[in-house]
Amino acid sequence: MTKLKTVFACQACGFESSKWLGRCPDCGDWNSFVEERQEVAPPPGKGRPDPLSLPSSPSTPKPFDAIDSGEESERQVKLRGERLGISGGGLFVMAETSLERILEQVEALKPSALVVDSVQTVFSSRFPSAPGSISQVREVATQLLFLAKGRGVTTFLIGHVTKDGSIAGPKSLEHIVDTVLYFEGERRQHHRIVRAVKNRFGAVSELGVFEMTGAGLRPVANPSALFLSERQAGAPGSAVVCTIEGSRPMLVEVQALVSPTSFGTPRRMSLGIDPNRTSLLLAVLEKRVGLELLGDDVFVSVAGGLEVDEPAADLGVAAAVASSFRNRALPAHTVLFGEVGLGGEVRGAAQAALRVREAAQMGFTRCILPARNIPDDVLPGIRLIGVNTLEEALERLADGD
Repeated sequence: MTKLKTVFACQACGFESSKWLGRCPDCGDWNSFVEERQEVAPPPGKGRPDPLSLPSSPSTPKPFDAIDSGEESERQVKLRGERLGISGGGLFVMAETSLERILEQVEALKPSALVVDSVQTVFSSRFPSAPGSISQVREVATQLLFLAKGRGVTTFLIGHVTKDGSIAGPKSLEHIVDTVLYFEGERRQHHRIVRAVKNRFGAVSELGVFEMTGAGLRPVANPSALFLSERQAGAPGSAVVCTIEGSRPMLVEVQALVSPTSFGTPRRMSLGIDPNRTSLLLAVLEKRVGLELLGDDVFVSVAGGLEVDEPAADLGVAAAVASSFRNRALPAHTVLFGEVGLGGEVRGAAQAALRVREAAQMGFTRCILPARNIPDDVLPGIRLIGVNTLEEALERLADGD
């Protein structure tokens, strides 16, 4: 009998060690090492039972319309499908966690698409480790990859995420698949976002915006109108920024609140914007524009729960902070975009013409943008104001011309 080798594997990155470690030397995670048996279990011989043998009563795929049994998982899927108005047709549901049995039924049924929910609960009997471990997740994903490539079956793997929002398990799982999609959204928001962080067939950071309704998710044709639907015109500290997510331009509202601090150290908080980027912009406003913010608390937020991580939002964030500091509202019909450098200069942004066109379609009549980004073609209905410095941009906003 082959002797199994015991190792300690990091459940975050897959690093292996001969002894338990409190912190992974590869990825830096704490308390992530789990004891695993690395060698493949020998196949059961005659008269020798397999310690991980499959149940004696295997489950089989059932047509969606025919599900009315007492199995809770299949029944729950049926109830949700009926609530969403799904009639079934060629949809089959199977309650199974054994990879070998799943592959057998796929070979017999020959579906055009396969959905595995979730990949951390599926296990292979070839490995003695528990479901969700490094070796099990890697083996299940690899076998499903061979199935998808060899049989031409479109396969969707649904996985758990960690507290920081990344996919649980080894990074090799992300390397195996063609596309990684994250389903984002606050529980108290009525919209959800599907974001692509890896895409072998298109642009990275593409996203789709959906509205959560009683009948399920419905696509939002105009995300800009959704994110600006509750914007209050004439409120100090509010600025509209045109951002690019993948290849889609979207208008979002950036809100800022500046108020005197009651503590010795002022607070700096950001939601939807990188806090380090916000601190940089506050320093530029202090040094280059002359706004005295050292004694004030500054709060910055992107309305609607959207994460904005591109530098082109700098100009809008700085304008919102200056508007709240001066308690003077920005013109309601003005949109901004542009990167702000440490010297106070306004740098160019990518796809400027696409941003301006989106602003014009949403009814905005004035756009403040980097001077180098003014397109040659004149778009009707919107006035373009090119600026070279942050101070110049704030002056043009104050003039309101």
